[in-house]
Amino acid sequence: MDGDIGDFLRSRRARIRPEDMGLPSYGRRRVPGLRREEVAQLAGVSVDYYIRLEQGRGPSVSDAVLDSIARVLQLDATEQAYLRTVARPPKKERDGRGRGTRPGVRAGVRRLLDGMDRTPAFVLGPAMEALAWNDLADALHGFSRLPADRRNIVRHLFLEPEGRDLYPDWSAVAAQCVATLRLSAGTHADHRELRELVGELSLKSEDFRRLWADHQVRACMYGTKRFRHPVAGLLTLPYESLTLPETPEQTLVVYTPEPGSETAERLALLGSWAGTRA
Repeated sequence: MDGDIGDFLRSRRARIRPEDMGLPSYGRRRVPGLRREEVAQLAGVSVDYYIRLEQGRGPSVSDAVLDSIARVLQLDATEQAYLRTVARPPKKERDGRGRGTRPGVRAGVRRLLDGMDRTPAFVLGPAMEALAWNDLADALHGFSRLPADRRNIVRHLFLEPEGRDLYPDWSAVAAQCVATLRLSAGTHADHRELRELVGELSLKSEDFRRLWADHQVRACMYGTKRFRHPVAGLLTLPYESLTLPETPEQTLVVYTPEPGSETAERLALLGSWAGTRA
């Protein structure tokens, strides 16, 4: 996604107050936060060098320089890793396949999903598209009811009415999903399906445009989500996200309800309902 490094660095400059860095705050500032000249001074690089970096013209920038800039901009570990990725994007594939083709999910992973009959589990691709799932995840998210090109967690969240209804904490879930998608976009800059998804959502959803413009990046490897399911009712589901070793562009997401909890009982009810419907 062209311009990501410039937009990202500008957004991070804007959140730093000059006085917090020991700089005088006098003088009219066209934008909030640090000027490019001030970042360059504090990071120990020339202004011209930093400007080239913001313009995406610094492919050979060293780790030391990026670490200095990350220190000045007070980036956390995830943001610093993202900066390294967008500053030195991976080379595009040249074999003609394209990065937007959906990779297959191994048979062993599908058997693993099917073996989790008491917990929802599914596999996501780089654009957070659903590649495979078990019956309970299908009952929760309704993957099989959607056309193949719409089986996407983020798209469903922003563009489908039931996507908003499914999450009582919709705003927090939306911000988290966009920050995760932004992080994936840094690693998979030439992934066709991801680029098309961002373009579609930017056109059709004001909420997505606003969150995407914030340039937040976050690795959501675990946490808790609440669901308001039309059949099972309110569900509180901790989750774990695991990168699959053989296919690192795929992520296994498993919801882990507390044994004996009301949510576990309601999931069992949802599984029975799904089995009856099938």
